[in-house]
Amino acid sequence: MSTTKNLRKFAASGLWLAVAGAGMHAQLANAHGYASEPPSRAYACRLGLNTGCGQPMYEPQAVGEAEKGFPGRGPVDGKLASGGVRTDFSSLDEQSANRWSLTPVKQREIAFDWHYTEGHKTTGWEYFITKTGWNPNAPLGRDAFEPTPFCTVDGQGKPARGEGQSTSGPALVKHQCTLPAGKSGQHIILGAWTVADTAAAFYNVMDVDIQVEGGPVPEWPQVGSISPHRDLQVGDKVKARAFVAGSESAPYSVTVTIESAEEGLAPNWSYKLAKRINETQSLVQAGQLDNDGNIKPVQGANNIFAKPETGISSYQLDIEGVPVDDSYMHLHDLKPDYSLTDGKTNIDFTVMTNRKLQVSARLFDSANQQVGFVRLDVDAATSPIALPVTSVEGEHLLKVVGVNKTGRILLQEERVVQLKAAGGEDYDFEFPQSIASYKEGTRVLQPKTGEVFECKPFPFEGWCKSYSGSANHYEPGVGSNWQDAWIKR
Repeated sequence: MSTTKNLRKFAASGLWLAVAGAGMHAQLANAHGYASEPPSRAYACRLGLNTGCGQPMYEPQAVGEAEKGFPGRGPVDGKLASGGVRTDFSSLDEQSANRWSLTPVKQREIAFDWHYTEGHKTTGWEYFITKTGWNPNAPLGRDAFEPTPFCTVDGQGKPARGEGQSTSGPALVKHQCTLPAGKSGQHIILGAWTVADTAAAFYNVMDVDIQVEGGPVPEWPQVGSISPHRDLQVGDKVKARAFVAGSESAPYSVTVTIESAEEGLAPNWSYKLAKRINETQSLVQAGQLDNDGNIKPVQGANNIFAKPETGISSYQLDIEGVPVDDSYMHLHDLKPDYSLTDGKTNIDFTVMTNRKLQVSARLFDSANQQVGFVRLDVDAATSPIALPVTSVEGEHLLKVVGVNKTGRILLQEERVVQLKAAGGEDYDFEFPQSIASYKEGTRVLQPKTGEVFECKPFPFEGWCKSYSGSANHYEPGVGSNWQDAWIKR
């Protein structure tokens, strides 16, 4: 086995924040961008405004890549939101009037903003909007959109963030556009970012509620929303907190308690809260606008509207959860090292838990780069995991995370494993594993240095077993007297 020296230490506490949710696809297609204002449907998932999104919430920058040339080309009808290339983005193609959170737009003048993870050389940006009278409950296709863009921005073949600028980060200039006259209420804006030096474009849909002149209820400005981002349990409480002049207003705040498992489903508790607001308030209403301009609660995302005389500036949702009973997740059958063949291997082990969980396993190399990912659902039992890995020799960090459907349970385990080249120098144990069995000729891997050591023959072999916490004088490669007991291979 080759020696790995000066291994970089893992900042384990920060790893999960940096890579939470990034799947294997993120390694293959992550260098693009997304509309951030108004937020794309996928980015609204990342912000927690949309629910039940799956993988798009982790990779909004990779959503919507397809052939450029809309409406003649581009994603097929019914796949305009996802792009149609990746099946794990297909959740975005679900289309109904109350499925997605709507961003209120209160002026005809609108500024579009983008964030780029790789700001490719750009031909330009085009913005299309749905037709007046479009059907929000039909699968989203070309026929729903006006055939020509209402706004076009020339990219001049330059990088999206400008010449001489970093290719990643927020756009340096917003796109100033004007919405077509007569558009009001629920609409979808399709933003097309066209790459100059490939055949690709990135299509982002933005769900908006246009609340300008001509809107159905201009006397009811939107001041908040109820976005049910997860299921709740019996006994949980949800409070819509009204804020006036920066302070919570008790008279306009409304609370509901979940009384059954059915009520705890995300669309249902949102409906219950919206209905309670309408029952207890006269100057505040919650729901979606129907074709007659009425505000009615729905099962799903609801908006909150308030008369100007209330002085309400915003609403915030607070969820008070009942305590969760003890849950556990343990890792078993994990070997201290795995052999690489042509730079690839499988990290196989088992997960034992007492809950139904979605388990994500990730492997990071010594530079904290993800080199393997797998996700699967497990029952309250012992389940095998096989994590495919592409990497090099050396110390790696295995991070396993389990979450339940409601997001209330999050269990994490970490282990250090070694990857070594197949046919390389072998060893019997990773020190100090099975230390009581060490004898002449026993070979051990020192995980602190990545080096292999062999126990010396009699009369020195007894020192190979001499190790207990701080008493590490004979710890191979590390202790002050290690050379009395070990030979470095």
